[in-house]
Amino acid sequence: MLNELEKKIKIKFRNPKLLDIALTHKSFAIENNLNEFNERMEFLGDSILSTATAVYLYLKYPTYDEGKLSKIKSSLVSRTTLQEIAKKLKLGKFVKISKSEESTGGREKESILANTMEAVIGAIFLDAGYKKAEKFIQGLLSNQKINPSDFKSELQEVIQSKHKTIPVYTVIEETGPDHDKIFKIAVSIGKKQLGVGFGKSKKEAEQNAAKNAFEKTR
Repeated sequence: MLNELEKKIKIKFRNPKLLDIALTHKSFAIENNLNEFNERMEFLGDSILSTATAVYLYLKYPTYDEGKLSKIKSSLVSRTTLQEIAKKLKLGKFVKISKSEESTGGREKESILANTMEAVIGAIFLDAGYKKAEKFIQGLLSNQKINPSDFKSELQEVIQSKHKTIPVYTVIEETGPDHDKIFKIAVSIGKKQLGVGFGKSKKEAEQNAAKNAFEKTR
């Protein structure tokens, strides 16, 4: 199994045990009385991902100001983006999770896939150093669609121009456990609903609702 994943990510580990730990979710470790799981590597990978992404964007977009670079970076390192990348790599197939997580669709969960993606980056760093991890991250980023838009701001500008008011965001549904909630948010003006969005946070759901509404409005 590890060999198959190594081929997908095009990296041969000198110490395959690091990759194995990166794929081990805490639930699996507890269920099987293991001492090692991927949370520490996730912490490490998160920091490396942030740094490498910042460098990548700084060099790729020399005319962009700090605000625009920050928006793009936030999008690229978000859980949603990491989940998309993990799915393309079929990472869920290789993740070690508990039977209970398995029964609730754990292999497709955004939090598990995103966190495992960060842990894999951490494992690459530990096995081969920063440059190798940075090259891997740059390869992932080069395949991502970059959109610096702030849909909430764009929608507000359009609504203010046309209707002389501002859109209102309302949480209409919350699903899932406290540690893995999904928010459904509607954006409206008066009694007219303009769009709906979903997200792991209210901020993400609001952006998605604004995106949905903005596309209809313009």
